[in-house]
Amino acid sequence: MSATTAVEMPEIGATGLTPKEVVQRIESGQSNAVKTSSSRSVQDIVRANVFTLFNGIIFAAMVLVLITGSWRDAVFGFVIIINTGIGIVTELRAKRTLDRLSILVASEFLVHRDGRDVEVPHNEIVLDDLLWIRAGEQVPADGQIIQTWGLELDESMLTGESRTVRHKVGEQVYSGATAVSGMALVKVNAVGSHSYAATLTAQAKVYKKTVSDLNKGINTILKFMTFLVVPLCILLILSQIHTVGGWGTALSTGEWRQAVVSAVAGVVGMIPEGLVLLTSLNFAVAAMRLARHNTLVQELESVETLARVDALNLDKTGTITDGGIAFNRLVMLDSANAAAEQAATQALYDCCNEEQPNGTGQAVLAGLKAQGYGAGAVESRVPFSSARKWSAVRKSGETWYMGAPEVIISALEGDYSSVLQQVNEYANDGNRVLLVAQSTAPLSEGSCRQKRLRDAVEGANVSDGPQLDVQAEPVALVLCSEKIREDAERTLAWFREQGVRCRVISGDNPVTVGAIARRVKLTGDHEPVAMDARELPEDVNELARVLENVDVLGRVLPDQKKAIVKALHTQNHVVAMTGDGVNDALAIKEADLGIAMGNAAPATKAVAQVVLVDSKFSHLPDVVARGRQVMANMERVASLFLVKTVYSALISLGVVLTQIPYPYLPRHITYIGALTIGMPAFILALAPNTRRYIPGFLKRVVTFALPGGIATALSVLLAAWVLPPVMGWNVTGDAADLSALRATSAIILFAMGVFVLARVARPLNGWRGVLVAVFAAAGVIGAFVPFVANFFALILPTGATMVATLIALAGSALIFALCLWLAPLVRGLTGKLSRRH
Repeated sequence: MSATTAVEMPEIGATGLTPKEVVQRIESGQSNAVKTSSSRSVQDIVRANVFTLFNGIIFAAMVLVLITGSWRDAVFGFVIIINTGIGIVTELRAKRTLDRLSILVASEFLVHRDGRDVEVPHNEIVLDDLLWIRAGEQVPADGQIIQTWGLELDESMLTGESRTVRHKVGEQVYSGATAVSGMALVKVNAVGSHSYAATLTAQAKVYKKTVSDLNKGINTILKFMTFLVVPLCILLILSQIHTVGGWGTALSTGEWRQAVVSAVAGVVGMIPEGLVLLTSLNFAVAAMRLARHNTLVQELESVETLARVDALNLDKTGTITDGGIAFNRLVMLDSANAAAEQAATQALYDCCNEEQPNGTGQAVLAGLKAQGYGAGAVESRVPFSSARKWSAVRKSGETWYMGAPEVIISALEGDYSSVLQQVNEYANDGNRVLLVAQSTAPLSEGSCRQKRLRDAVEGANVSDGPQLDVQAEPVALVLCSEKIREDAERTLAWFREQGVRCRVISGDNPVTVGAIARRVKLTGDHEPVAMDARELPEDVNELARVLENVDVLGRVLPDQKKAIVKALHTQNHVVAMTGDGVNDALAIKEADLGIAMGNAAPATKAVAQVVLVDSKFSHLPDVVARGRQVMANMERVASLFLVKTVYSALISLGVVLTQIPYPYLPRHITYIGALTIGMPAFILALAPNTRRYIPGFLKRVVTFALPGGIATALSVLLAAWVLPPVMGWNVTGDAADLSALRATSAIILFAMGVFVLARVARPLNGWRGVLVAVFAAAGVIGAFVPFVANFFALILPTGATMVATLIALAGSALIFALCLWLAPLVRGLTGKLSRRH
């Protein structure tokens, strides 16, 4: 606790808590300290990323190979370390963000204890404390107002309403709101985890993993392969033991090692290990690219979600508008000459030109300065007060008033209902309206320093403070509005063109929000349909039906924002939610993709998957385009990996059924996979692609992969079945003959890999054709490099073997072409049969 503050505060009768009472409350846990609980422990994160189905299969296969002593055939295991590392680092970053989650700004606050005013840290405020809330401070704990001196709170972070709220004695104030003007003494009635802000924080802290359609598809493949891999691995080992003469011979001669390595070659080929790694890397690269455009991606999987978004819910304040106020124009109430308008405009400037103008005053000054106006000579002044709702200046024998129209008009004699009607019309069009009035009467008190100090501390008491001249006449209306972001209209137009339905969801008046939506052409040339959220049904299905015909929602509560997202989910929409206030946090958490502005509340930024660091709405198209690039390209390259899965499974099945030695080694598949799948896939995944995601990722990938996988499997199996008898090879008894068969099979496998790569990379004009040619050449050149050839057991055929290999390659090309030709015919036939049934 700090020493007694030097700030002079109003005298109050209450003494506040004694030091003993404060200590008792702290010891009983009734302080404002909130226990920071991690959303997910480090242990849980490590366990979730290490103990995966994919890692288990690869690790078991690697251990089997290492037991045999053939470490070169176990290099495929390195992918576990890389992929697991990326996953752990990413989630640890998310954990740190969530652990730092706090709505409240940590600072010193003034409390009244034991008859003195003292400053204490946020965490040392206790239950029943008498807390001073002063202009510019954020309310640190919930409480009830005991005394008020014109306190006005900005509760937009809690409610979404951009207007300030004036509170009275006995009313409740909530943590997270900010005092805009005035002051109050509050008795704290909820602290720590029981406060409103902490309750929202706790809900937002719940860990939620982004659902990835891509990862779901890959996991489906892995689960299917698991059921296939285990029995097939056992059968492969048994078949390979049989080829070397049975268990007795295998154990006595050590041939069991080669049998295990051969079995693992089939197992490893069936697992698309590179696809899992490439997915993580591609998400990471996309995140880094977005970071260069001031867009922070906090969960890598959310990059993919961007591609699927078809419903975008926008918060008005901070997204379409920047939260600031802009001066639009001065509207003279009667036909007046230029001199009269200039005099009224100058008077408006002088009224706003106070020592500490509020936000509206600053906006008017900025707008008039741009028009060439400056400070004029002022004889006396009544500064603006949130209690009075008006300010005044005396100059050149005239008194000018500026303030809230309804307040000024209610104090005047005469019927000014027509003026109020004009005020309402402008307000309904999204404007904030002020009134300028003129009088010849002297300015009633308020010009002296003593009076200004009393107003600042006590709030202007209307009964004994400065009074309006009842004979004053309204002269002009001042039109201000929320400042619309320059990029809002064109960004919304981009989303319309891309088929993404945008809705504005705000806590503000639906008429005001609707007017802003009209100005930014939310629905293009059509009039946006606005609705008051208080009229929304509670039933989620009925709510979903209503939302289909609504573009703008006003007076929306935080729980309703969350309910709206849930309702859209019932219609299978992929929902993105933008926002900057605490009131948006729960909806952002519920959405498929949460997008926070850089100037958002800490809680909102922490739960969002994407943060627009510089708060520019115009970055969203870049973000969505990057997501589409990732998803469209990953669909393309996933086909490459799945081809390997298909042919590995079919080759393994053929080996088991015909009891032949496995036609290639694990290191062969590592070398060929890297050149025809892994490295090309990474380059292809980074290519430009703006195609919107279409549901059915897994079905399309499987349909594409089957013809290439079947053609490759047939080519290798036919070579393994036909070449030994034709060439006179004894592949079960002669190691040299088995090596020759495996070398030929590896060449066939490589050639088929190049064919599949060429099909995936289409069109082959330009850099794509060069890509295929470069990797094909790299594979051939590698076979001539001694170290590479020895490490990967690459043998170049010679003599009769060369002739046989070339014939086998020609046959493989024919099989590939035949499978591609038959594939659409088979799909058409199966489609007709399914429609009949």
